Amino acid sequence: MQVRATINRAPDYFPIYTVGGVWQHGGELWTDWCAGFHAGMIWIVSRHTNERWWRQQAERYSKLLEHKQHDRAVHDLGFIFLNTYKPWYELTGDDSLRQVLITAGRTLAKRFNPNGRYLRSFVAPESLFIDIMMNVPIIFYAARETNDLALYDLAVAHCRTTERTLVRPDGGTAHEGIFNPETGAFLRESTHQGLRPDSDWTRGLAWSLYGFATVSTYTNDPADLAVACKNADHLLARLPDTFIPPWDFDVPEGPDRIADSSAAAIAASGLWNLSELTGSARYRNAALNILDALLTDEYVAWNTPGWQGVLKHGVYHFHKKLGVDESVMWGEFFFLEAVDKVLKACG
Repeated sequence: MQVRATINRAPDYFPIYTVGGVWQHGGELWTDWCAGFHAGMIWIVSRHTNERWWRQQAERYSKLLEHKQHDRAVHDLGFIFLNTYKPWYELTGDDSLRQVLITAGRTLAKRFNPNGRYLRSFVAPESLFIDIMMNVPIIFYAARETNDLALYDLAVAHCRTTERTLVRPDGGTAHEGIFNPETGAFLRESTHQGLRPDSDWTRGLAWSLYGFATVSTYTNDPADLAVACKNADHLLARLPDTFIPPWDFDVPEGPDRIADSSAAAIAASGLWNLSELTGSARYRNAALNILDALLTDEYVAWNTPGWQGVLKHGVYHFHKKLGVDESVMWGEFFFLEAVDKVLKACG
């Protein structure tokens, strides 16, 4: 198994993307945001197998991340802790684990700009990323666990700002919004990873779909579920017959229009969630179609000698040429998460 092999090959190492199918390399990170995915995969396998060794590894890799609960330099604390300490706490009821989650949520909330009413990205005070919709749930979690209404209202404000500035009328999304950090005025759309500021970067669209659906489980606000559905409908309208999106829907035909299996995996897991929240057979079938497309020799590395990842053909940062047509850790995690959800549903 690829995850076990990674643990044995490089103990206590947290991979981000492969180079030629190999995890350990000297390539640039851009930002270190993926540790929760590797540890989260270990938790999924641990729960599925109920084997002592996997449980030990899950706890060990999670403990290595505990210090990040105080990390104010990143916007990715949801990715790190919701995939690790939350399943650990749910399994044990140990309040010390719950306190780590609460602290992480409060730490992330310190990135809030009250003028623009958004959580700023790691890039700059004026920057809002669509990715943060996947991380804001840890603030909602902390607010719920502590009955902190001010913390809850802060998280809601971020969601409404994101909806207003990054979610487009057609359901597409911008990667980044630029604000005047002093006045809070929204200035323009921008991007680091999409083709253009106004293009349809598919991983960002999947983040929004999944993120707003998750937020709706905390707020019970139809507005959040409506955004997730609008994102899903837009994704499905533009999805090719292969069911695997390119890294940006607006990349013209040619050598740069390559698939992003990680966007597909996030979308599949998010669509599954959305189908359970709405009862939509269309979203459920779309999730299954995407997984069927991924579960082939084209995308899964089970028959590719020497390839250390699970899911091939992911894209991290096209413009920086980081993890392009490689395995990427979020693709690995959300693929395994989606498969796990389907297996649970099948009994």
